[in-house]
Amino acid sequence: MKIRSATLKDIPAIANIYSRSVMEEHASFELSAPDETEMRARMNAILDAQYPYLVAEDDNGHVVGYAYVSSYRPRPAYKSTVENTVYVAKTHWGQSIAKGLMKALINECRTRGHSQMIGVIACEPAHDASEIPSAVLHESLGFEQVGRLKKVGNKHQKWLDVLLMQKEL
Repeated sequence: MKIRSATLKDIPAIANIYSRSVMEEHASFELSAPDETEMRARMNAILDAQYPYLVAEDDNGHVVGYAYVSSYRPRPAYKSTVENTVYVAKTHWGQSIAKGLMKALINECRTRGHSQMIGVIACEPAHDASEIPSAVLHESLGFEQVGRLKKVGNKHQKWLDVLLMQKEL
């Protein structure tokens, strides 16, 4: 696996990964998948704000995952706190791609002077953090659970909680 900075040429693969997740999972609270034009605009906004945006490639050079950070909140006092996002193609789950992307993202954020990283993780209300793959990933990287917002979203006819995890960089 190779991790590198994302470019606009990666948008079709990124949009494909995200689209499947939006339509089949609860990780995102979006109800319909954005098209490539929208995904390009989102990437440009992140890159224009000087945040890192990374992709993971398999041995054949295909993008199989991506990760980025964005502003946790828009007000200036939050400027050193970022929120992370990571998605991996379902065909590549269980291969430590998300962990590799997150490690690289954490290192890049430290280099850029960010002080805190927040993980905002959608989950079913009955699930403990130990049953949520994204929470397990974040915990393995030193994130701590700092809160849980109960039944704040409804997707695929299910109420969802949001687990908040934080790491000091």
